[in-house]
Amino acid sequence: MITAALTLDPAVRIAPVGRRLFGSFVEHMGRCVYSGIYEPGHPAADDRGFRGDVLELVRELGVGVVRYPGGNFVSGYRWEDGVGPPAERPTRLDLAWRQIEPNAFGLGEFMAWTRAARVEPMLAVNLGTRGIQEACDLIEYANHPGGTYLADLRARHGDPDPYGIRLWCLGNEVDGHWQIGHKTAVEYGRLANETAKAMRAVDPGVELVLCGSSGATMPTFGAWEATVLELAYDAVDHISLHSYYEENADLASFLATPVAMDRFIADVVATADHVRAKLRRQKRITLSFDEWNVWNMSRFPGRAEADWEHAPVLIEDTYTAADAVAVGGYLITLLRNADRVAVACQAQLVNVIAPIRTDRGGAAWRQTIFHPFALTARHARGEVLRVEPAGPTVDTVAHGEVPVLDAVATHDPESGAVALFAMNRHTTEPVTLTADLRALGPVTVTGAHILADPDPHAVNDRAHPDRVRPRALDLPAPDGGRLTAVLPPVSWSVITLHAGEPA
Repeated sequence: MITAALTLDPAVRIAPVGRRLFGSFVEHMGRCVYSGIYEPGHPAADDRGFRGDVLELVRELGVGVVRYPGGNFVSGYRWEDGVGPPAERPTRLDLAWRQIEPNAFGLGEFMAWTRAARVEPMLAVNLGTRGIQEACDLIEYANHPGGTYLADLRARHGDPDPYGIRLWCLGNEVDGHWQIGHKTAVEYGRLANETAKAMRAVDPGVELVLCGSSGATMPTFGAWEATVLELAYDAVDHISLHSYYEENADLASFLATPVAMDRFIADVVATADHVRAKLRRQKRITLSFDEWNVWNMSRFPGRAEADWEHAPVLIEDTYTAADAVAVGGYLITLLRNADRVAVACQAQLVNVIAPIRTDRGGAAWRQTIFHPFALTARHARGEVLRVEPAGPTVDTVAHGEVPVLDAVATHDPESGAVALFAMNRHTTEPVTLTADLRALGPVTVTGAHILADPDPHAVNDRAHPDRVRPRALDLPAPDGGRLTAVLPPVSWSVITLHAGEPA
């Protein structure tokens, strides 16, 4: 029997739980927008074309912030195409994904959708084919109260009040050779710095995200961060990270990928702090991990041949139980790094490598990866507690020795709510976990759910949308301030507690 132990102590805190950690991403790619969040004529659509069934699932998912409109798409996007009377908007070629963009859904629709979904907007500006002036025009249109051409134009388009968008990305993956308008670190760093200064002149209250590397395996990783931060440190607040993971027929290594995410974060933090020391600055740059997910990239041949379809089926991966456990592990990692990760966006929200799937004109359902996100967003409150499990390790081909058990916890001192999130990454053996709760005082178990399946490759689909879902985990009452739980192999779980005397 494999055993592991950990201690929960409310005095050992990492950082507050920010709702921006539970972000998502909507790009004009495939069916994320069209027949995803937006489908006029659908039986569940409202008078604006927003799918009500998807909106309900987004609210259930607990998303805090949504990044828009890309992604690679933004590097060739003209924001003016997506405002004003829809009948007068141009249809364009989208060079990023080689599809047709009708611009029926644009900035005004997105802002109305965010209000309906009760999420914060996060907007990206095009620093691929465009630059400083276009970014200033966009932020003036979006955020200036009135009395100028662009602010008054927004009012004529039906939105007299400014949108008040606080969070902005300075381009997307500009380090990537695939990006429209790809640049060197020096070219991008100078452009980002000057764009940031100009945008702040329009609206001093914005937060700006500098493009970091498109992944830790990029040949320029590390050097890119050091260069762009030196050039733009004073003008920005966050630097971005993007990373995707897949199984590749090695389940043990796949379940260890949260360790790779943790190392990626640590490397970017180290680089940012090195630049801070070199420049002798007080401000600390925080991280925006604004693209992360499981994505079976090896199965995606790319879009080398343009077919110029509108809203084609594109990377609509169907997720397994093991994928859901890995996603739960990434959420544990993000919470554990909440002192430096200020924003995190799972990519994407609907259909395109997404927790929510839809049929055109038909049903919407929860993919397996929906559940760990929704449960973490629902129960993670207050402060993240530092948790250091003691237990055995497992050897993996890709990541070396990694702990069998990964865990993190949160504690809300006002309500007494405690949540313990745990992942058993062993592929065949259960883990008996003992949690020392004595530092919390009197505790009661208020709930426990486990996400696992006898077949780690079981999926949810339109015929069986609830095959993989959270199930109740029977737990004995804490004994002497200690809680014991048996976690099956390839599983993710959340145990909720109340600390303090019963109300």
